[in-house]
Amino acid sequence: MKPIRLATLFAVAALVPVAAACGDDDDDAASTETTQSEAAAAADLGAIKGYLTEHSAALAGETAKLKEQGQAYYDLAKKSNFNYQQMLEENRDEVNAILEDAKATYIRANPAYEEMEGIVAGVSSLADYDVIIDAGSSGDDPENAVPFDLELPNGKTLKQPGNFMFLTETALYGTNDDLTAKGAKADLNGDGEVEFGEALPDANIFLATTRDFDKYARELDSEAHAFEPTDSDAFSALVIMTPTMSEYFEAWKNSRFVSGSKASEQAFVATSRLSDIADILEGLVFTYDGVQPLVSEADPQQAKQTKESLQKLHDFAADLREKEDGGRQYTAEEADTLGSQAQEQAEAIAGQITQAAAKLNIELEEG
Repeated sequence: MKPIRLATLFAVAALVPVAAACGDDDDDAASTETTQSEAAAAADLGAIKGYLTEHSAALAGETAKLKEQGQAYYDLAKKSNFNYQQMLEENRDEVNAILEDAKATYIRANPAYEEMEGIVAGVSSLADYDVIIDAGSSGDDPENAVPFDLELPNGKTLKQPGNFMFLTETALYGTNDDLTAKGAKADLNGDGEVEFGEALPDANIFLATTRDFDKYARELDSEAHAFEPTDSDAFSALVIMTPTMSEYFEAWKNSRFVSGSKASEQAFVATSRLSDIADILEGLVFTYDGVQPLVSEADPQQAKQTKESLQKLHDFAADLREKEDGGRQYTAEEADTLGSQAQEQAEAIAGQITQAAAKLNIELEEG
């Protein structure tokens, strides 16, 4: 889902030394000599952990429901000997109810993850879960592929099929034919038509997906509760994850929300990628709030400016989302322009945070 993540992070890593070298030569020497240990008490790392665990628990709660819904759907399909047309004819209302509930659960799970993604993906000890849950590609892209195979109840195996958000969404909305049932008309509501979003997931794949999604979500929740964030974790997450706007806007441009029926992107049909962008930035704003007192130890004016810039970037994305929700249809050209604007702002913010980390002697991870 995020094919250019690594390239983006390498670009940010390349910018870090430049940004760190751009400080004012007239800065007070005492500020440049401030150590992490002296100022650590000012950072609210506990609030960052609390934010993370609140969201990891919420995600695990939703994936537990998805697992139950996947099992209920599988049981109906098995009862009909996996004859999906027969299953529909005999249990249409029940099938429709299960899948509608699963879609609603997925829509709740999405922000539960996206709002904490900046921390999960930006911290090395948790970053594998971002690949597994939301960022990893299929085995067709080995460099960015997920590190798992999907073992199906029927004994078959899907090798590195992609991340769980992608698998769940595209199966439920029918945008990935490899994940849907064959030989049945997916008229879930019985009106004689198959509209966009009406789909019959392959029951074996859907059960395995929801089962393992829940397993990894619970693992992440456990790791999140054991995680003790450091100043380096918080600063690294901000530097790594803030300048990733261009890839998100590219996915939005290629999704149905911009490209309509010509969309090349299979995912981002339940929720606009703009929502994900705003949610990710919400988490990054919260993370910065936790370390802003520490940044103020290095440069109070810069700390305030960075906060304002990050908040404006979030508000920019949220405003686009609200306008889209209100019926505004953006073009591909507009998406490119908006993405470039967001990326430019994000890179400037990352540079400011990198500069502050250098003044505080806080080591940054490269991602």
